[in-house]
Amino acid sequence: MRVPRLFVDRPLVPHSQVEIDKAGAQYLGRVLRVRAGHQIVLFDGSGREFPAQIAEVGKHSIKALLGEATDPATESPVNTILGLCLSKGDRFDWAVQKATELGVSVIQPLESERVDFAIPEDRIEKRVAHWQQIAISACEQSGRVRVPKLSPPSTLLHWVGAVSADEKWALDGASGQQKLPETTPKTLALLVGPEGGLTDSEISAAQQSGFRSLRLGPRVLRTETAPVVALTLVNSRWGDIKHS
Repeated sequence: MRVPRLFVDRPLVPHSQVEIDKAGAQYLGRVLRVRAGHQIVLFDGSGREFPAQIAEVGKHSIKALLGEATDPATESPVNTILGLCLSKGDRFDWAVQKATELGVSVIQPLESERVDFAIPEDRIEKRVAHWQQIAISACEQSGRVRVPKLSPPSTLLHWVGAVSADEKWALDGASGQQKLPETTPKTLALLVGPEGGLTDSEISAAQQSGFRSLRLGPRVLRTETAPVVALTLVNSRWGDIKHS
């Protein structure tokens, strides 16, 4: 059986006792049915993880004893910032999950000309928390030790002018080039448009801010599929997805 992994949103100290919050305790106790003496792994987003032994199982809390911190090599060497236009239904959730599994560092939700809806102001905080929890769960599942940062939605035009990166790509299935640059970027910004794609004015604004148009192939990809393909290419070329 795979050892359960759980994110703890506070700094962890080796060889100390930690109390797991109610939500985590319910997951471990009721879903996984852990008992005193069982082994788990905890991480706090700092880049380290801790083997831990369950010391006490209560009705609403669980206490665990931490071991020595380890530094697993599960983070991509390329710092990737994903600007992802909003999409309806659960497609944005799916993209957040898969981008996290593939090592993305930052996910910035974007509003654009072809995003034909807006998140009500009074629901933004709850929606961002929902996306952040999806990213946390994906880290727990995939073995990552750093949780991607998610921010409230920004406009596409503001983001392309503000983001800083060694390489900037705007995914453009119509006119983008297919050749990846030779140099290895430390930081990469990826812009993924909405259903219907980026408008000409948005592509122009991105190019004026240093983005290069990139085409991922001859087929039209959905907005939730494009970041998966792009991040796989990035990690295959410069990161930690290797093949013979």
